[in-house]
Amino acid sequence: MSDLPADWGALCALVLLLGARHGLDADHLAAIDGLTRVASRRGQAHARYCGALFSLGHGAVVVAIALAAGAWGATWAPPGWFNALGAAVSIGFLALIGIVNLRAVLKAPRHAPVPLVGVRGRVVDRLLGAERRSGPAAVAGVGSLFALSFDTLSQSALFAVMAVQFGGVGHALTLGLLFTLGMLVCDGANGWWMSRLITRTDRLAAAASRTMTLAVAGVSLLIAALGAARWASGWVDGRLEGRELAIGGAVILSIALAYAVAVRAGADNPA
Repeated sequence: MSDLPADWGALCALVLLLGARHGLDADHLAAIDGLTRVASRRGQAHARYCGALFSLGHGAVVVAIALAAGAWGATWAPPGWFNALGAAVSIGFLALIGIVNLRAVLKAPRHAPVPLVGVRGRVVDRLLGAERRSGPAAVAGVGSLFALSFDTLSQSALFAVMAVQFGGVGHALTLGLLFTLGMLVCDGANGWWMSRLITRTDRLAAAASRTMTLAVAGVSLLIAALGAARWASGWVDGRLEGRELAIGGAVILSIALAYAVAVRAGADNPA
């Protein structure tokens, strides 16, 4: 995050894409999958909106942090170790997520749906049982709990510090809302798609889940590898500097293409 664009328009575009990419985090997708299944099983009308509700709860915390950091930004700057620790945590989580989801694909029977595997979701499950987190407010609450992670906190704070250079709290609020909007689009679409997919037991459901889990695992491992290489090599860091917007767009495009391939595979091979 130390190489955020100096141009306001480019910064806004990057933050929007980072929000969308954050919404494609395997922890988000796995949590929304579980929340949607619970709501659908209980016949609750908000089942198809679980992704949007989750994202709104998550975004509320992001915006609050951005506002607070923006208000303090004129007198506060992240310490030197802040970026390094944030990068290490992010790389570690992405690598772990990639490995556990790749393992899930390899272990699942060929024609069986493959569930996405999250990491933070297991912690939340221990705090809130499935039967206690099926209402709309509970879904948004789970989303807000997911925002209490180092990567989200550090991103929000750094966005706000950058926003101070362009005018202060109002700009910090704008970046927080843009990040939330990008996340809302992806999480909302995922929740709607999952609410339709979980009612199916045919080849489309199996092909789609397998392809999406593989895509999430591959993207997570690739981003982790890029982050580690950039952290370890000044040459790699220099080559990737200023390309965050392109990388974020490539991640979103990769997941979208994986979904299209999964749907086509299911359509070509009906049960």
